[in-house]
Amino acid sequence: MENLIWVIIGAATIDSINPCAFSVLLITVGFLLSLGFSRQRILLIGGTYVFGVFVTYIFIGLGILQTLSAFDAPHIMAKIGALILIILGLINIAGEIFPNFPIKLAIPAGAKPKMAKLMEKASAPTAFVLGALVAMYEFPCTGGPYFLVLGLLHDGKTFWQGLGYLIIYNLIFIAPLIVILTLASNKILHAKVEEWKKTKRTGIKIWGAAALIILGFIILITQ
Repeated sequence: MENLIWVIIGAATIDSINPCAFSVLLITVGFLLSLGFSRQRILLIGGTYVFGVFVTYIFIGLGILQTLSAFDAPHIMAKIGALILIILGLINIAGEIFPNFPIKLAIPAGAKPKMAKLMEKASAPTAFVLGALVAMYEFPCTGGPYFLVLGLLHDGKTFWQGLGYLIIYNLIFIAPLIVILTLASNKILHAKVEEWKKTKRTGIKIWGAAALIILGFIILITQ
């Protein structure tokens, strides 16, 4: 159980370094600041966005766990998750090194107009829907660590134990979003966070991708 906790913490930390969710949150906060909203109002709407991401990831996790329960193959799902981690890590590195690399792990361009319309509503309910959409669209490109953890949970946990671990995972997953929201809801700090994101984005993606590959190999060796 102790090893599983550390895998969950490590995987959730890697998954949380997530430019897609960061970018949408920063754009939303910037838009709300431009409308002259108070910091309290921005925190409310931004917090609802983060909650939308959290709830959607929980439901995605439960759905995958239910699907995996149909397969009685211990350790296989964890190994599949590890292979997905390695593949996603290699794709991310290739995308950063070779700008014309054909596979891009990002929110689809076709989804962005829908998100823009939701941002323009500037309300808590639409922020929740925006968070849910971001979670769904980004999951295929950032859900490798999550799938790995779900594979491990499938190998020996009850439904309620699995749900508890999913909640822990997703609380860690949204923690950076909460930090970013708290900082970016201040006009001066928002500009600094935007500048930091632009200068550190490539480094974060490469280091995050390397961490995915390392974690994937560790699981393949130990399972």
